[in-house]
Amino acid sequence: MFTLQNTSSTTRARAGRILTDHGAIETPVFMPVGTLGSVKAISQDSLVHEMDAPIILGNTYHLYLRPGNQIMQDARGIHSFMGWNRPLLTDSGGYQIFSLASQRTLSEDGATFKSHLDGSKHLFTPENVVSTQRIIGSDIMMILDECPPWPCDPTYLEQSADLTWLWARRGRKEFLESEPKYGHTQAQFGIIQGGTSKEVRKRSAEQMVSLGFEGNAIGGLSVGEPTDLMYEMTEYTTQFLPEEKPRYLMGVGTPANLLQCIARGIDMFDCVMPTRNARNGMIFTPHGTVNIRNARWKNHHELFDPEFPSELCSRYFFSYIHHLFRSDEILGLVLASKHNLIFYIQLMKTARKKILDGTFDDWYEDQSRKLERRV
Repeated sequence: MFTLQNTSSTTRARAGRILTDHGAIETPVFMPVGTLGSVKAISQDSLVHEMDAPIILGNTYHLYLRPGNQIMQDARGIHSFMGWNRPLLTDSGGYQIFSLASQRTLSEDGATFKSHLDGSKHLFTPENVVSTQRIIGSDIMMILDECPPWPCDPTYLEQSADLTWLWARRGRKEFLESEPKYGHTQAQFGIIQGGTSKEVRKRSAEQMVSLGFEGNAIGGLSVGEPTDLMYEMTEYTTQFLPEEKPRYLMGVGTPANLLQCIARGIDMFDCVMPTRNARNGMIFTPHGTVNIRNARWKNHHELFDPEFPSELCSRYFFSYIHHLFRSDEILGLVLASKHNLIFYIQLMKTARKKILDGTFDDWYEDQSRKLERRV
């Protein structure tokens, strides 16, 4: 599934290729988040032709509730349902155990959710989460896990990691004993938890690796802990992961976060930040972050960046994009969302090129500092 093509000389940065039946994924890679089978404000054609997004992400919890398993199965899976012919990864609903803590209860059997749509109760088990992802038909599926909060009581952190390990064994067994439904292969990734405890992270990593998943993810970071601690835990955890399998850091992050975590051995990322922040007027550029709603751009009649391959940069003045946001025009949200995703995907392609030609180490630190600026 994964071929390691080159590594950095002084960091842990890696370039590789993941092969799926819906196409190849060149890493490092950023996956736009399409929770409900749709990346907000972006069409599938735009994802392919304007952004060249090699893979997107959907969410099992949300797709299970709406449109539901029966409709998804009748449509022969998510690729045909949404007209997407490239790879797709599904989260398991584990993040909702964290984000919807007030609406769920946990047991060894699984997680019982109170639907945010109608209040109905639904039990997610390691087994039925695999079954639902078979019905969805994603190329890569994630196991059911618990993402503990930060900060977290050490005793609870241990118990949470033990629960994820129990669920991982059951989810892996169900995956190995079941078959894909639509004629294409599926892979399953384990998820390493442990909060900011090195001891728990090491044990969780060794446990997940022992189950032979096709790839491994690091979960439970970027949940409120300081950035430096996130970097430390990422670098610590990757040393226990096999070189020959892809590594996915879930839910991270800013452009600078991505570069720093590539240097620490990560291959795959997802985050709602480029689209969510775009809808609030935050635009990522090679020179730093722009808050386009700020009054300073009201009379700034210059192009963002004529050389950058997004419509927002090469066609429109700062003042026009500012006007769209201040006027609540939908076009502003669309242009900013497209731009931010193009920026993230292009950043990953540049990082990959730098790793392949041996110049990543001299580039990423300076680039990270630039990306952290507020313009």
